[in-house]
Amino acid sequence: MSKHYFGTDGIRGTVGEGPITPDFMLKLGWACGRVFARNAKTEGHCTVIIGKDTRISGYMFESALEAGLVAAGVDVKLLGPMPTPAVALMTRSHAAEAGIVISASHNPFQDNGIKFFSAEGTKLADDIEHAIEAEIDKPLTTVSSADIGKVLRVKDAAGRYTEYCKSTVPRNFSLRGLRIAVDCAHGATYHIAPAVLGELGAEVIAMGVEPDGFNINEGVGSTDMSALSRLVVESKADVGIAYGGDGDRVLFVDHNGDIVDGDELLYVIACDRLRRGASDAGVVGTQMSNLGLERALTDEGLQFVRAQVGDRYVKELMEKNGWSLGGEASGHIICSYVTTTGDGIVASLQVLASMRSAGMDLASLRGGMKKYPQTMINVRVSGKVILSEHPDLEPAVQAIEKQMGSRGRVLLRPSGTEPLVRVMIEGEDAGEVESLCKKLAGQVEKILS
Repeated sequence: MSKHYFGTDGIRGTVGEGPITPDFMLKLGWACGRVFARNAKTEGHCTVIIGKDTRISGYMFESALEAGLVAAGVDVKLLGPMPTPAVALMTRSHAAEAGIVISASHNPFQDNGIKFFSAEGTKLADDIEHAIEAEIDKPLTTVSSADIGKVLRVKDAAGRYTEYCKSTVPRNFSLRGLRIAVDCAHGATYHIAPAVLGELGAEVIAMGVEPDGFNINEGVGSTDMSALSRLVVESKADVGIAYGGDGDRVLFVDHNGDIVDGDELLYVIACDRLRRGASDAGVVGTQMSNLGLERALTDEGLQFVRAQVGDRYVKELMEKNGWSLGGEASGHIICSYVTTTGDGIVASLQVLASMRSAGMDLASLRGGMKKYPQTMINVRVSGKVILSEHPDLEPAVQAIEKQMGSRGRVLLRPSGTEPLVRVMIEGEDAGEVESLCKKLAGQVEKILS
């Protein structure tokens, strides 16, 4: 059963265009409140946590969601600007029924969206999302005045989350002697990541820590790492760390200024756990994970399986296999042996701990994985695309696959957050990969237009 509003990771779009409007957010808050109150395990009012990133429209949507929730008889606790994984943590620690994050992640400030967490700090199940959508279609009513929810602002949220992040590494762990350049994307980690790294002993050189509501992800963060690469080289930093706008993803820069993506970070963490005898039988990646990661992990004796793109699907496959490490090339890394969801700060500490444990720099640690050339072209479409409804695509893909043989792979995937179809080809020869990807992208654009 398809969903009308929910995508791969919540609801997202351009501010002022449906459904990212104040009136819809009011209705969404009310619908969520109805569903969460109905499913509450305790008597009386249930509680919902709300956090947000730093984009200007967050104020507007926070107020609208708050009004809808209290109209449904739900109490609300406001965190203010906080990383997405911090909302998951606070949802659990406050025994709340659910957590809501107002964020469009890596998108520019003109966009915004809503993400949800369950009482356990995990993404909502499909049946809950379906139930919320069913409530949205009903007329909004308000509970009696005696049953209206209350609102409280949590004042110590940043400090509590900072201490939690530090608790995910051993008590005697220290970053003393390391110079770390950190880019917070003018986003939700701006007041937390530098504090965590500094309190663990690192010399921190921070950028992207002056949010003004409009500059989130603008030339900074994990979506644009050129400035961080320059900063690492110019400041002679040992390593650079770039977080996404909402703090759930992380990428690194080694001391040479070279970008280290999520696949390579997964490899580094997996190998460290293997050395310490803490590893599971395997690691979960996605359809977009580089073939080099799969082969490198296999060489280490670890299994590798691919989930659909999206951290919720990675987590589901991790749980199914009983494994505790998984992630995406984009930097969503889930270390479920210390947390419940993708957490940029926690994952970055795991990478730094791997460097300390091995006594090696990041450039050396990543050297055991050979990345295969990979080209991806985004084909813009006018709306939601279901690939199975375009049978002409299959012969085009099969022709490329036949030409590549066992030397590579082909993937077409509609984006879950943007009006795009991603065309990806990966193989041994970079020139061939790029040429074939351009050819297939042109065919896809022609067919879908």
